[in-house]
Amino acid sequence: MILQRVGKGIRLGTVFDRAAARHPASPVYLDHDLDVAPELGRRLTLTEIADLIDDFASRLWAARVRPGDRVVVHKSDNFDISLLAYCVARVGAVPVLLSPKLDGATTARLLERLDRPALVTDQAKLEQELPSEVFDLAERVITAAGTFPGACALAELAGTPRVPAVTMPQDLPALITHTSGTTGLPKLAVQSGRTIQARCRPQSTLLAPVGRHEPIAVHVSFAHSRMISGAALFALRGHPLIMMRDDDPERAAELFARVPPGVIESHPNTLLHWESLAHHPARPLARVRCFSNTFDAIHPRTVASLLAASERNLPFFAQTYGQSETGAIAARTYTRRHRESADGRCVGRNFPGLTELRVVSRNGRAPAKDNPGRIEARSAGRIMTYLGEQQRFDDQFSEGGWWRMGDLGYRTKWGCLHLLDREVDEIPGINSTLELEDKLFTRLPELIEVIVIPDSAGVPVPVVCTRDDQPLDHARWRSAVADLPELAPPLQRRLDELPHTATTKVKRLELARLLG
Repeated sequence: MILQRVGKGIRLGTVFDRAAARHPASPVYLDHDLDVAPELGRRLTLTEIADLIDDFASRLWAARVRPGDRVVVHKSDNFDISLLAYCVARVGAVPVLLSPKLDGATTARLLERLDRPALVTDQAKLEQELPSEVFDLAERVITAAGTFPGACALAELAGTPRVPAVTMPQDLPALITHTSGTTGLPKLAVQSGRTIQARCRPQSTLLAPVGRHEPIAVHVSFAHSRMISGAALFALRGHPLIMMRDDDPERAAELFARVPPGVIESHPNTLLHWESLAHHPARPLARVRCFSNTFDAIHPRTVASLLAASERNLPFFAQTYGQSETGAIAARTYTRRHRESADGRCVGRNFPGLTELRVVSRNGRAPAKDNPGRIEARSAGRIMTYLGEQQRFDDQFSEGGWWRMGDLGYRTKWGCLHLLDREVDEIPGINSTLELEDKLFTRLPELIEVIVIPDSAGVPVPVVCTRDDQPLDHARWRSAVADLPELAPPLQRRLDELPHTATTKVKRLELARLLG
C-alpha cells in the first residue's frame, strides 16, 4: 500500500478564520471562563473565537514573537492553552504545548532542551510552580493572565494594531507537543502542517455518519496534539463545540443536560468515570450518537454502559488506537449488539491509504495471542522528529520505514489488530495484563480503576480503586479471580493517589516504583 500524499497542510493560524467564514454563528460552549478573556463568558461563537485569536496573535507580535520562533505555552489549565497555540501559529511561530500538569522541574528541563524559546505562562504558574531559572532558560517570559516582575503581560498590550496572518511552508515544524511521559522525561514531538492535516482524515472518516448539526463535547488535555487537530476539524465542519476542563460526573451531567451533545470525545479513563452518567436522572447521555476515545484501548464494560445510556436509534462507539507520534492508526466501532464480554483487546483495522500496520515476530514464530509480536505502523500523520533527540527518533524505525509502537499484539485471520500490552509492562506468565484488567472490570462493576503491575519479584499485583472509595469486598474479589492467573492480594488506593499523565493514563512504571 502507498500512503496518500497530504495536500496543502492545515494552516493552524487561520483555521478559525475559515471556520467563522463558513459558520459565523456556530456556538462554542465552555464549562469555565477563559483566563485571557473572562469577559467573553461561557458561550462564544466561532466569529468571536477567530477575533480573539487575531487579537492575541497581534499582542504576541507586539511582544516581539516572530516567524520561526519557538513559543512554549505552559499555563494554568484552560481552553485558552489551545487558543494560544493558534495565536502563536498565526504569527508564523511554532507553538510548544506543555501540559499544565507538568511539575516546574520537568518544565524547566524541557525549556532547556528547546534552546531559549519564548515562554507564555501566567501569574499563578510563576508564583506557585515554576522555578526562577525559567527567566534564564527563556528568551522572554510573557504572561497570558496576570502580571509578574520581569515578564511582559499580554493584558497590557490590549488595543495593539492587528497584524496580518503569516503563512509558513507546511513542511516546516508547525506544532510541538510532548509525549505522555509514562516512561520518563517527556519527549518533544514535532509536527508539520501536513502531518496535522493527515491526522484529521481518519477522524473525518469516523464522523462521516454524524450530522454536522450534532454538538461535539470534548474533554481532552488542552495541550494534547489531538485537541489541536480535533478542534480545527470540528470547527471547520461547523459542529457546535462543548469544550470541557472539568470531568467531574455531576458537573458534566449538568452541562450535558443543558447542551445535549451528539458526540462525546475524551480519554478512556474519563469515559470510564462517566459510566455513572448512564443512570443519572437528568439523562445527560440520551442524545449521544457517537462516543469516541483518544488513541488508547477502552474497556468493554465502559462501552456497553455508555451505549446503553443513549436513547438514539443507532448509537456507536468509535474506538481508536494510536499514539502521539503517529496519530490514530487503527479503529473499530462498537454498537449495542456487542456484548459487555466483547474482546476489548481488538482495536480494529488500519485506515486504507492513510495508515499501515504489521506485527513482527520476536522469536521466529508467527505472532498469536500466546506469542505476541511487536506492533509497527506507517502513518501519513507520523511526527517529523523528537526535538533534540534525533538518534532516539531514528532508533524507533525498523527496515522499510516502519515505526515501532512499543506495543505487543497480534492480528487475526480477519486482519483485526489485537493490543495485549506495552512492551515495558509485559509480565511473564500473563498473556495480557490489559485483558486481565478488562475481565476484572467486567466482573466487578464497583471498580473504577485496576492496574496490574509486577512487584520486585515479578509477581503480578492488582492495584484497585472503587467507586466512592468503598472498601473492596474480598469475597467478591476471590470469586472474580478464581479462574485467572495467580495474583498477589489486591492493594486498594484512592484514585488521586495514583500517578497520572496529562491524558489521565496511570503511569505504571512510576506506580510500581512507588509501591516498591
